[in-house]
Amino acid sequence: MPGSKIRPVDRLAQAVAKCGTESTAYGKCIAKDFNNVYKDKCLAEFQVLQSCVLKHMGKK
Repeated sequence: MPGSKIRPVDRLAQAVAKCGTESTAYGKCIAKDFNNVYKDKCLAEFQVLQSCVLKHMGKK
């Protein structure tokens, strides 16, 4: 539909779908020891994923 707005959750889903490599790296880091997840455990991987998602959402 011309002029229709994309819902924010749909924009997020589209952006995450474009960051497969980064999502995989973050998921593998979490899965290494999923019984011992704590804040900032995979911070570097998360920041790379976050940057990718924001880039594809048109932010930053």
